[in-house]
Amino acid sequence: MMGGRSWDEWIDEYSESHQHPINQLTHKFGIPMIILSILLVIPSFFIGGLWRFSLGLFVFGWILQFIGHYFEGKPPEFMKDYRFLFVGARWWMKKTFG
Repeated sequence: MMGGRSWDEWIDEYSESHQHPINQLTHKFGIPMIILSILLVIPSFFIGGLWRFSLGLFVFGWILQFIGHYFEGKPPEFMKDYRFLFVGARWWMKKTFG
């Protein structure tokens, strides 16, 4: 799946397009919002109204991503390779937890 590249190589390439402080800030909040929204999909089938919260997190998380890339002046990496959708979560974990 990773095309013969290590996680570090993917993260390094991802990091090159995430240098602007505003972009980093919007990703700091947007990425976990998107991840949480995806994790809430199954519970949303059983808990009334939770799907609205999940959908709101998902949409607002993506809005933050695109705002950040506006300031960065570069398109999101996943537009050139879908695998960067997974790399973004790993990048966030590395930036947050080391």
